[in-house]
Amino acid sequence: MNEKLLNNTACAMVAPGKGILAADESTGTIEKRFKSINIDNTEPNRQAYRDMLFTTAGAEAFISGAILFEETLFQSALDGTPFSKLLASKGVIPGIKVDKGAKPLAGAPGETVTEGLDGLRERLVKYREAGARFAKWRAVITIGNGIPSAYCIETNAHALARYAALCQEADVVPIVEPEVLMDADNTIEICEKVTSDTLQAVFDQLYLQRVLLEGMILKPNMVISGKKCPTQADVSTVAAATLRTLKHHVPSSVPGIAFLSGGQSDEVATAHLNAMNEMGGGPWALSFSYGRALQAPSLKAWGGKVDNVADAQRAFHHRAKMNSLASLGQYNDSLETVA
Repeated sequence: MNEKLLNNTACAMVAPGKGILAADESTGTIEKRFKSINIDNTEPNRQAYRDMLFTTAGAEAFISGAILFEETLFQSALDGTPFSKLLASKGVIPGIKVDKGAKPLAGAPGETVTEGLDGLRERLVKYREAGARFAKWRAVITIGNGIPSAYCIETNAHALARYAALCQEADVVPIVEPEVLMDADNTIEICEKVTSDTLQAVFDQLYLQRVLLEGMILKPNMVISGKKCPTQADVSTVAAATLRTLKHHVPSSVPGIAFLSGGQSDEVATAHLNAMNEMGGGPWALSFSYGRALQAPSLKAWGGKVDNVADAQRAFHHRAKMNSLASLGQYNDSLETVA
């Protein structure tokens, strides 16, 4: 592996004031998004939607990279320019989602393991030739009655590390994404315990499998109350608990942590990130790798209509700017006005 190249790319992905656009929704996931605005889930519509996001003027000041679905990596913009080249021309690093999704874990009812290691070495060569400079793999950890099990956590940690090692072999920076879901009724304390156990297992495996920590990005959940919990932790409590957990388990050699939004509302995800940076952050850059929390307002404004592209791009630019400010600890909810 080219250690200097991996480190340089990872550092660029979490450059000051910049974060990552997660535009890697699978065909099934984007169908749910499109249903919300009553448009068909066709390839031309998916192409037009991504084109709207990627051609937003000035967004590159706030967006360092974009995670793409495989279809998108090999698609072109509406003007015929391959999306990977369009992004690179704006200084935005193209990336690729490489996992094949979470599948039921044998012998562990209610738990999953992410698949996609078979053939990954060969696929990474193809993706890099197409312009991808980083990749993403998501592991899903569910909180519930008697779960997660140590078996589930260890199995997913092992797969994440195997993926990361294969990426670095191909000079592709791995985004390591262990997501503890926020869908249950658990307290923030339970989320902190499960997140701690998960991160410990992940970094144990990364060490054992010789992954270069300086050449990766961590994409974790924030430590947050479950959606169904009667008592929701406030912004400062979430920020403090998340920082505490990260400092206990994430080595300082990791260049950056780019949080997932995990179903939080747009402005709450921004406020949580800002609070962590206001509190001083940590030895790593603290940034964002948001999907829905960056895209939701622009998707609604777009509605699948060419006439709405300018409004949709303004909405996307605004959310990107707000999260950029949050990554610097300079966000204030009084700024939540789209010009």
